[in-house]
Amino acid sequence: MGLQEEIDKMRQEIRADNYSMSIGEWISLYENEEIDIHPEFQRFFRWSTIQKTRLIESILLGIPIPPIFVSQREDGVWDVVDGLQRLSTIYEFVGKLKNEDQEIIEPLMLEETKYLPNLKGKKWEDSSDPQNSLTTAQRLLIKRAKIGATILLKESDEIAKYELFQRLNTGGSIATPQEVRNCILVMFNQEMFHWLKNLGQNEMFRECIALSERPLEEQYDMELLLRFLVFRTIEEKEMRKIRNDLSGFLTEKMVEMAKNENFNYSEEEAAFKKTFEILYEQMGSDSFRRYSPTKNKFLGGFLVSAYEVIALGIGYNYENLSNSHIDVTERVKQIWISPEYTNWSGSGTNAQRRVPRLVPFGRQMFQ
Repeated sequence: MGLQEEIDKMRQEIRADNYSMSIGEWISLYENEEIDIHPEFQRFFRWSTIQKTRLIESILLGIPIPPIFVSQREDGVWDVVDGLQRLSTIYEFVGKLKNEDQEIIEPLMLEETKYLPNLKGKKWEDSSDPQNSLTTAQRLLIKRAKIGATILLKESDEIAKYELFQRLNTGGSIATPQEVRNCILVMFNQEMFHWLKNLGQNEMFRECIALSERPLEEQYDMELLLRFLVFRTIEEKEMRKIRNDLSGFLTEKMVEMAKNENFNYSEEEAAFKKTFEILYEQMGSDSFRRYSPTKNKFLGGFLVSAYEVIALGIGYNYENLSNSHIDVTERVKQIWISPEYTNWSGSGTNAQRRVPRLVPFGRQMFQ
């Protein structure tokens, strides 16, 4: 297939439409539950009060706001693909925004800005404090302002929706690829998202990975959990498809899992819990730290290459290991002095070359 055929094929799979809509209409859509902004996303989007205030300032000053990307679901409801921060800010300001428990969030109070210092302390409408509320004319100015909608129609290839979400959100307010993945999973399979989130709270897992605050904030624990699910039983030939993009490979496999109606939640949960129970009991927070044979101790912080060998090796063999009295610590020490591990876990080795070698090696080590 030539380049033009590839272009033509993909263009057919992405069907879009454009509307110009007033902010009043965007508010009505939310009130009538005809748009889904996924309250689960709110933790991944980190707009400060001043960023929110600047959006309201832009609307009041007539500065054009970029369009909102939405995807039309089978039931006609719009899923927000890009523009969650903008819509959430507007809904929070007018006192309509709800959290995951369907409770109204405290309405936004604005801060002063360079061009409109008198925005400081202003609210949408507060009958008990009219002095600090917008006037009727100012509220109408906002409600009549336009924000375009680009609608990805339901005839579009569903993968295009997630691809678009990823491209529009990577490098914006979302800090990491896993946060983008979490949002994609919420859009595609909320049950799986909440199941994953609950698994990630497992105390033995958290103790073994022993991550600092920053990676936890950036959802790295969820990425490690996803790596466990994706690579635990994957065939070796599949791993060779990683090429240069481990992040894209993980996203692709996650979407496959989310679409799989026969996904075995209980089997995967049993493998996960047993793996980290074994590690917790024998190694705890040393599980994925570097072992120094000369000092006979574990040093430093979490290493993903150690996780790929040890967690996935135990996960693959967990049923056999459950009933045996294997000395896991001794096996882990053997891994650290084996050339197979040292050759493929160095800082110069990329994931494309590392994973297809280390995962099978881990499976052998814990047979």
